[in-house]
Amino acid sequence: MFSIEEIKKAESKIKTGADLPQFIADIKAMGVIRNDVYVSNGLSVYFDHDDHSEQASPEEYPNLVINEESSAEKLKHALSIHQRGETDYFTFCKQSADAGVEKWVIDLEEMTCTYLDAEGNELVKEEIPGV
Repeated sequence: MFSIEEIKKAESKIKTGADLPQFIADIKAMGVIRNDVYVSNGLSVYFDHDDHSEQASPEEYPNLVINEESSAEKLKHALSIHQRGETDYFTFCKQSADAGVEKWVIDLEEMTCTYLDAEGNELVKEEIPGV
């Protein structure tokens, strides 16, 4: 079973989207199988095989309004520059909100990240590269 303190320690190493694969490897090693991240308030919920969950929110996170009109193209652009290390986490969250992303779901068994709009429609699903 993992603790939120362990996750926060791994999370503290993330500076840009380029650091995500290592974070995923770290939390997967802890037993996390899924992570849901809500864009409007930054809430992250982590799950394991035994239905144990832990949740955390960043200490400082702006309340973001999710655009009612979702755009996979805006999201793809935001992902592209974030994964190259050109934006920080909060900038990416703001761009995701503008693209209409309500949440993203990281599946550590499938090694995918799926971005969903307020209706639960899939905007983008991508594979998470290994480290």
